[in-house]
Amino acid sequence: MASLSVKPGQRFTLPDWQNNSILISADAEQQRYNSHHIRQEGRALRNETGNQAKWDEHNSRTHLKDRIACVDKWREALARCLTDIDLEIDALTKVKEAAENAIQAKNLCLDVAIECLTLRESRRDIDVVRDPVEEELLREVKVIEKTKKELQQRVDDAFRQLCLLKEARQQVISDHKHKVEALELDRQCMSFNPTSGNISFKVNPTRIPDGSTALSEWEQNSHCNKQRAEAEIKASVDLRGAITLSIAQTNNELDAQRIATEFALRKRMRDMEAALNELRWQEQNTLDEIAEMEEEIRQLEEDIRKRTLDLKVAHTRLETRTYRPHIELCRDQAQYGLTDEVQQLEGIIRALQQKRTESQDALDALYRQLHRIRTDIGYKTNSLQLDNKCMDTRRKLVVSVEKFEPEVDAVNRTRDLPRKSQLELA
Repeated sequence: MASLSVKPGQRFTLPDWQNNSILISADAEQQRYNSHHIRQEGRALRNETGNQAKWDEHNSRTHLKDRIACVDKWREALARCLTDIDLEIDALTKVKEAAENAIQAKNLCLDVAIECLTLRESRRDIDVVRDPVEEELLREVKVIEKTKKELQQRVDDAFRQLCLLKEARQQVISDHKHKVEALELDRQCMSFNPTSGNISFKVNPTRIPDGSTALSEWEQNSHCNKQRAEAEIKASVDLRGAITLSIAQTNNELDAQRIATEFALRKRMRDMEAALNELRWQEQNTLDEIAEMEEEIRQLEEDIRKRTLDLKVAHTRLETRTYRPHIELCRDQAQYGLTDEVQQLEGIIRALQQKRTESQDALDALYRQLHRIRTDIGYKTNSLQLDNKCMDTRRKLVVSVEKFEPEVDAVNRTRDLPRKSQLELA
């Protein structure tokens, strides 16, 4: 006989079943409501975050553009500053070389002045005088040494300024290079987009890298580099003007002293030629006087010879008359006349001999004076020849001088470099 099989477990009532259906329906409606609400919030969030992301990206791109523009402006300013520094370094270098050339030219002038002084040391005896020529030559040496010292100081100043310019240039180059690199990186950032193949997550991208600086510090650094470069350029421009002025002033001063020296030398040569002409005139007159004196002595000796013969005749007559016999040996008028004649002749002979002695002394004095004149002529001829050699030495001198032509530089609005020319001293 079959039996009823009952499934074990809890049995629910019909109300429980109905309540469960109602609860499921209510839960489904609530879940659908919640889902709808979440969907609405998600849509709103998507719209909001999408707009925010687009705005943030736009804002970041705008900031990058502004930053690129700012850095590029500084890059251009530094590039112009670098060009100005390079031009100024080149200009100052050329002015420095011009000053060095001027010093070299002064060395030649100094050698010529010293050579002239050395030549004039060969003057002899009374002609070794401290005349205006020597004073002007010594003054010229002092002027040359002073101008060389002044120009050398300018060259040293130019060297130091070149070092400062190159130091400022190195800072500008470094700053310019860094800004070029920063521009490349920022432009690379501008090129990134969601479809770029080289984008990825990075570890802690919002960190502050070591060595980071504030924007004000960055701007101050760029300003300092630019201002220092401009200050050094201005100092260099002022120094170039001072150097060119010094070259012109030293050349003018040396030219004036050179003219004074040559004027004194020419005047001294004229005086020497006048003194030589006077000495030659004195020599000729002395020679003429010597000839006349020698003729006079010859005539005196001839007269002495004649008077001596006359005295011999008188002596012989007197001696012969002493042989008159006896009473004929009387002191008659002839005897007195012969005696007077002897006395007169002896007096005449003594006077002639005295005059011959005086004439011989005068002739000796004339010969001594002639020797002195000729010796002095030799001294002055030697001195004149030495001064002529000095003039020849100075005439051969070719001195480099600086002519200044105002050519305005496009960068610093100052005069361009002086150009060289040559001045041949007459």
